[in-house]
Amino acid sequence: MPFGDFVNQIPPIGFLAIHIALFAIGSFFAWRSFGAGVQMLGAAFSLFALAELVYMTYHLDWTTFLFAHTIAEVLDVVAFGLVFVAATRTILRPNTAAVRA
Repeated sequence: MPFGDFVNQIPPIGFLAIHIALFAIGSFFAWRSFGAGVQMLGAAFSLFALAELVYMTYHLDWTTFLFAHTIAEVLDVVAFGLVFVAATRTILRPNTAAVRA
């Protein structure tokens, strides 16, 4: 038996529940980020939530595994890149309060 074969025993509703939960988490953090004025993080979490929707299309049998996961992985990579850019911008941004003083 190959490693990880036990995952085949999980019914599709289990995977849908996982992706719905992750979609809700991503949507919540996107909403909070946009509300706080952090547009780049909001966009990143929105892309993550969209990737979760794309993952669900496979489990709903609307798309093939390879298609859904390729699109979702690209969305996740772009989202990760945006989180990295947002974090580095925050760290590297000069402190304007200290400059004014």
